[in-house]
Amino acid sequence: MKITPDRTVGSIVAEDYRAAAVLTKYGIDFCCKGGRSVQEVCDKMKIDQAKLAEDITTLLARDARSAEDVRMWPLDKLADHVETVHHRYVEERGPIIRQYLDKLCKVHGERHPELFTINEEFNTCTGAMAMHMKKEELILFPFVRNLARSERSGVPFKTPRFGTVENPVKAMMEDHNDEGERFARMHAVSGDFTVPADGCSTYAAAFAMLKEFEEDLHLHIHLENNIMFPRAVALEKQLDQAAA
Repeated sequence: MKITPDRTVGSIVAEDYRAAAVLTKYGIDFCCKGGRSVQEVCDKMKIDQAKLAEDITTLLARDARSAEDVRMWPLDKLADHVETVHHRYVEERGPIIRQYLDKLCKVHGERHPELFTINEEFNTCTGAMAMHMKKEELILFPFVRNLARSERSGVPFKTPRFGTVENPVKAMMEDHNDEGERFARMHAVSGDFTVPADGCSTYAAAFAMLKEFEEDLHLHIHLENNIMFPRAVALEKQLDQAAA
């Protein structure tokens, strides 16, 4: 993999998702803010570009596990994957984390008032994500699947009520940005989810689950923002031109 200063961090992960581990270690947001260049990110965060590139190259060379290239998946397969893996994860894990956070607020809230902020932000996150995912499952993803079927069959797709796929894509990406900002606020008040000295095992478990939830959300958003959405927009234009 060639990592140049003008290359976007999102494109790096789109080429090989294993690079996400290194970007995460450096605190680099590759999903909601994946359009930033390596140079821009490194300058702002005071990261050595050469060291970042070296770490990514070393990881990819060391980790020889075969990774299926999601960029080559048909769009309908990609939509199915996001829905069955990442949407169901949010639905299943969200309520569990909310229970843990409610308990922490009752037990530790007096000494750690930041827990109330985290609890409020996470509750807002899961509520917003529930609406977001429903819109994708009922409106956007069915059309993405129709595009994929139209490409394979040669049968023209029906123009959707929302006009062009770029319209819901734009709305979904704005939602993604909101969740990125929400987790940034949680990081700020918790010291990057650092368990305090007086934190119990429930405290540690809750913060560990929040970190895992965020990691899954990063992959979830990355698959949509950097792979599915651009391909859907391009395919719609390609099919429109072919039908003209």
